[in-house]
Amino acid sequence: MKVIEQIKYIGIAFIVVLAAKSLNAEAKSIPVDRILNIDEIPLFLKDGVLTKEFQNALQDQQQLATYLRDVFSKRYFFDARELESRFSQYNQLYPAQKKLHYARTRAHMDLHPANTGWKLPFNTLEGKPVTAYQFRHLSRQHKMVDIAFTHFYKQSDDSHIRYFVDQVKSLNHAFTNKSYETVKDGNGVYEKFRAGYRVLNWLLVHNFFMNEESYSDKDQLTTIATLLHEGASLHQKNKSFQSGNHQTRGVSVLAMLAIIFEDFEGTDEWFKTAIKLLEMHLDREINADGFQFERSVHYHISDIWNYFYVYQLAKLNNVEISQGWQNKLRELFVTLVKISFPNKTAPVLQDDTDAPWSEFNDISSIMTLGYLLFEEPEFGYFSTGSISPHMYWYVRSEQLKQIENIESQTPDYGSLAFPDTGYYIMREGWQPDDKMMIVSAGVDKKKPDHQHGDVLGVQAYANGHIVLPNYQVRYNLQDYGWFKNSRVKSVALVDNVVQGQQYTSNKGGSGFGKFKKLPHPTVLAWDSNKNIDVFIGSHDGFVDIGVQYSRQAVYVRHDFWLLKDNFVANGKHEYQQVWQGHYTHENAPNLLRATFANGSGFDILQLDSVDGFSSNGKRGKQWSIITKKEKGNSSFITILFPYSSYLNRINETAAIPKIDDWIINSGTIRMTADDALSLSKGNRAIILQASTVDVFSTTFKFSRKCDFFLTHQKDSIELQSISDKEVIVQFEQPKTFIKDNVKLTAKEIRIQPAEKIALITESPAASVSVIP
Repeated sequence: MKVIEQIKYIGIAFIVVLAAKSLNAEAKSIPVDRILNIDEIPLFLKDGVLTKEFQNALQDQQQLATYLRDVFSKRYFFDARELESRFSQYNQLYPAQKKLHYARTRAHMDLHPANTGWKLPFNTLEGKPVTAYQFRHLSRQHKMVDIAFTHFYKQSDDSHIRYFVDQVKSLNHAFTNKSYETVKDGNGVYEKFRAGYRVLNWLLVHNFFMNEESYSDKDQLTTIATLLHEGASLHQKNKSFQSGNHQTRGVSVLAMLAIIFEDFEGTDEWFKTAIKLLEMHLDREINADGFQFERSVHYHISDIWNYFYVYQLAKLNNVEISQGWQNKLRELFVTLVKISFPNKTAPVLQDDTDAPWSEFNDISSIMTLGYLLFEEPEFGYFSTGSISPHMYWYVRSEQLKQIENIESQTPDYGSLAFPDTGYYIMREGWQPDDKMMIVSAGVDKKKPDHQHGDVLGVQAYANGHIVLPNYQVRYNLQDYGWFKNSRVKSVALVDNVVQGQQYTSNKGGSGFGKFKKLPHPTVLAWDSNKNIDVFIGSHDGFVDIGVQYSRQAVYVRHDFWLLKDNFVANGKHEYQQVWQGHYTHENAPNLLRATFANGSGFDILQLDSVDGFSSNGKRGKQWSIITKKEKGNSSFITILFPYSSYLNRINETAAIPKIDDWIINSGTIRMTADDALSLSKGNRAIILQASTVDVFSTTFKFSRKCDFFLTHQKDSIELQSISDKEVIVQFEQPKTFIKDNVKLTAKEIRIQPAEKIALITESPAASVSVIP
């Protein structure tokens, strides 16, 4: 790290003789088993950083505090001497925040005294027991930032400063007296995530108060001694890699402390340790496809912040960060682009917790940050021309000016896959009315803690609305475990068995919980071409009750989605499809309909017979369940049809409804098998559950009932399997076809799920584009 500039201060040399005598070479690093007395602070400055005379001068508290104020202001995200002008700008940009800061200040100060307890059980100011959830937020000190804001809004007395100082002292006192929650208790105050969050907040509060007269030199030095102890503690607890965002938060803050307090002995090692571990997290926990391994937008963004704090502070202080780090950070923003809905929001994936019951994630602010870092117009596309109130304090004034001239460029990503994370995106385009579906087909092997019961579940967007939603959650809500499981996902179930099993809360009892048992998904096929997108997968969630399950999801480009749920079993079972959303049931169970404020809607049409349905809801959210009761094998064949207006809905009054211009069971295609179905439009067709098909003077025989997408042109018939198993296609006479760009002649051919062949024909037919 760079060597700080020599700063000349005139002070009274006051040397603490006893402390100096007790200091030896081994003890020069900041101790972790005790908190420094403020008179000891200068003794832990690095040799050679300051002249001996200057270091001796810093034994005077006033000179030491002045020196540390200057260093802190230069190295922190923004200079404390600019606070007055920045706070004025903040009030102009975010006038609504004042009310929120006041409310959060009251929530914290009405709950806990300044001299609070740090070991459960103890009571709130109202005399009620502090809950585990409340205690964890006390440990993180989230609302201490709001208390600092309130001080500057009121500017009437020093009560909020005194509250902060006394609460810091109360933690130090608890540490000294070993009267605090440990990790073994489940709510450890110095646990790396909670300590990291606390320090992140205290650094901001300290910078806020630093030039306030009532925040005395002694107060400031007490805070510095506390922060140094927190750093020593984080360093001790993070010597080796531990999977998960808890360590990432802790070592992110450790790196920040090392940069800000680089003049102190041992902080070089703090920085090396922190950067080494952060790079290991980047390498091991950001999947090769660019998604954070916990599969949640919330935790994906949380990791962006963890890496951003260090990246930003390092750049401001001329500390070198590797190119690989920068590339990984950029890719995290690219991932948010790839998964976003056409209306510039992101889907709710797993434990997203910022806005309980919300059906989307607002990513405008984090993408603005991405633009400020990398100046990519694709990131600017998602910006609303402002940054979040929180982000405001972590960017420099010159960066804020960039927001006034953000360049915007519409992304050009089409359908795509995150094969490592297990998300599959079927995308029509980027116009607000375009369609998009996301299939969830992954469970992290190392830490599925934030995983919901949504394996092979789908979410969908069309015509400006999320037509198949998922919902955000909050850990302290009593029904968190319910909203985490399969009843509130668009999945298939058997005999009311949900995917998430053996739910258990965390040791600390704060509300967070996880499933010990979840299905293991297998992706059988994924393909995207100019006619269709096809995803085929299975999971083992119903094996214990004797059922094998798979799902086929097909997007017929620009028109609709086809979902087919397959169940293979011997005994009698109740098979179920769960559909999220508010539906009316006039034509149920074969047709469910949702209609939105702009007159567009969403139809769920069953092409095969079903037995019944039910509807339920909670927290203002609703879902419908379609059921079949059968012995042995069964399937659901479902059309998901978003319509733009009343005129192009599925006509519920027609004897044989059309799906836009697609005709069900047209006479053009002859099939054998009692339950075979077809949908056709022009020279395209979807064939379902067929054993034999006669089409355009050609007979196809299949080794099993199968599903495929067919197109034809004047000299060929293109066939793409959308079945979940291998199929052998047989002909009466040898036929010539193209497979994998190789021309072959044979009487039969094997086709894997999503694989394509082109059969060469002699009979003329209408022109159509060939499947690429």
